[in-house]
Amino acid sequence: MSLFVLVLILLLQAILVFRTFVSPRGAREQDSSAWAAALAEQQRRIEQTLEEQLRKERDEANRRARELREEVATQIGALRESSEKKQEQVRAALTGSVVQLQQSNEVKLAEIRKTADEKLDAIREAGDAAGRRLRTDLHERLEDFRKALEALREGNEKKLQEVNAVLGEGVAKLQESNAAKLEEMRKTVDEKLHGALEKRLGESFKQVSERLEAVHAGLGEMQSLANGVGDLKRLMGNVKSRGTWGEMQLGGLLESFLAPEQFGSNVEIAPGSGERVEFAIRLPGQGERTEPVWLPIDAKFPQEDYQRLLDAEERADPAGIDAARKGLDRAVRLCAKEIGGKYIHPPRTTDFAILFVPVESLYAEILRAPGLAAALQQEAKIILAGPTTLAALLNSLQMGFRTLAIQQRTSEVWEVLGAVKTEFGKFGQVLHKVRKKLDEASNVMDAADRRSRAMERKLRDVEALPEPEAAGLLQLEEPPGEASAASV
Repeated sequence: MSLFVLVLILLLQAILVFRTFVSPRGAREQDSSAWAAALAEQQRRIEQTLEEQLRKERDEANRRARELREEVATQIGALRESSEKKQEQVRAALTGSVVQLQQSNEVKLAEIRKTADEKLDAIREAGDAAGRRLRTDLHERLEDFRKALEALREGNEKKLQEVNAVLGEGVAKLQESNAAKLEEMRKTVDEKLHGALEKRLGESFKQVSERLEAVHAGLGEMQSLANGVGDLKRLMGNVKSRGTWGEMQLGGLLESFLAPEQFGSNVEIAPGSGERVEFAIRLPGQGERTEPVWLPIDAKFPQEDYQRLLDAEERADPAGIDAARKGLDRAVRLCAKEIGGKYIHPPRTTDFAILFVPVESLYAEILRAPGLAAALQQEAKIILAGPTTLAALLNSLQMGFRTLAIQQRTSEVWEVLGAVKTEFGKFGQVLHKVRKKLDEASNVMDAADRRSRAMERKLRDVEALPEPEAAGLLQLEEPPGEASAASV
């Protein structure tokens, strides 16, 4: 409607403008004024019409908007009520599910907690029982170990006491037995005749003589044992004897693991110095050096310091143990310094030497000293070795000697292999010629075989003569073996 009014206004204005230009000037001015007034009136009317139309359309739009708002509000209210109902239902369902889930979880958690508590109690009880058993077992083992040490410590003293006690008891029992027998003999003399008395006396004197002989034999054994213990104490108490014993043990180990040409005894390390090491292992020289390189080995046994340490440990004297260990440490360091100064002279010797300790317990005690073995190796170039350690070292050296011998014989082996290779090449040539001859012989044999089969086919219809007649006819000599077989 508004579009139509606008078109109408534009049309009237166009007509007015046209008439203004077409009509005369005077008339044009009059008409123009009239048309202007009419146009203004018409424009006013049109504006009123437009305003009325716009007002109506505005009212209609407001009414429709109000109806739309009311409908939308109604729909929103219904939707809100439906949504609230559904939310309430969902909330109720979720609340019930959550309550059920919470109750189920509480029940399961209670069961899990109960099971865990039971298992923890069982584990705790098992751990406590195992700990008690372990403590009891450890206590028993420690007690047994302590008793064994105590028994070992008291063993030597008790042995002498037992021997003296046995001898005293034997003499006392013998005296008591003799007194009892004499009393019995006196009663027998009173009760029986002279013959029975002589018989009992003879038996009693026989038993007495046998027991005296047994006592005499026991005294002889005890005297031998005492002499052996004394000899052992004298051997261990004499420095020279201990050194000889260590040298003998060291020599036995070297003889067991090495060949006689692989080591030497009383070797003079530096010519003209007069210093001779007890034993030295002969190592091959390196490069163009043909002279051997010696590995010095000397046996040392600081028995006095070790005995003082054992005595202090038996007395459970901490101060004495510390003092004895320090003394043993000083003695070992002095021995290592002496060996290093006397017997290490490169390049005639290696740049280190071996200090052999002939007793495993003493070797273990020396190794227990913190840093002693490492200090001896770094400062004095001395390696400590006990019987077991030295045996392993000698075994390794023996394997090294064998490897070196194999390496030295490698060139000879390669020369032999070269000669074998040359001869094998000649053998291959000869074998090729033999194979060629064998192939030629095989071809000749095949040709002869073919000819023989062809002749047999041609002679198939000819009747064969007996072998003797055929041989006589063809003047063939029968082989000796076949002739003897035919005669048999």
